[in-house]
Amino acid sequence: MFYKDERLALFIDGANLYAAAKSLGFDIDYKLLRSEFMRRGKLLRAFYYTALLENDEYSPIRPLVDWLNYNGFTMVTKPAKEYTDSMGRRKVKGNMDIELAVNAMELAPHVDHIVLFSGDGDFRPLVESLQRQGVRVSVVSTIRSQPPMIADELRRQADNFIELEDLKDVIGRPPREPMADAPARDYEQSDS
Repeated sequence: MFYKDERLALFIDGANLYAAAKSLGFDIDYKLLRSEFMRRGKLLRAFYYTALLENDEYSPIRPLVDWLNYNGFTMVTKPAKEYTDSMGRRKVKGNMDIELAVNAMELAPHVDHIVLFSGDGDFRPLVESLQRQGVRVSVVSTIRSQPPMIADELRRQADNFIELEDLKDVIGRPPREPMADAPARDYEQSDS
């Protein structure tokens, strides 16, 4: 489904891809991911979207964000909002959908193929609009988790669905153990 001479751009919904890979029992090796898509076409940009806690003494995502920033990824971040849920757990809210959609629309005239790493059904209208502009759109997520991580309407809209588990041997690595002194937090995406 890829052509060697096509201009590619990757759009990675960080929280969504992390959750999908975690549900399948592996971590993403972003160096291998970038190399794999450079092999598949002319990779123009690889965007990674995530919300970050500000003024936090330790953020588990900070080392990844720093590494990606120095290794060929365009980082798009914004401050996350932290709150305590009804069960007393600390949660973090941060939705990057608008930023991803705006960047994809801006880049559309310069690419042939966009690879969206997300299963979020909110991206279906974006995919449809990109297709009307002549851009092919592949979506990477999983149907093999319980429940499936990709919305059915997004999978139907995409030109190509790539099962994340099928990429495990190419871009995956065994999950790392969480650091013992790192605070445990649940990251979620919401509409605020």
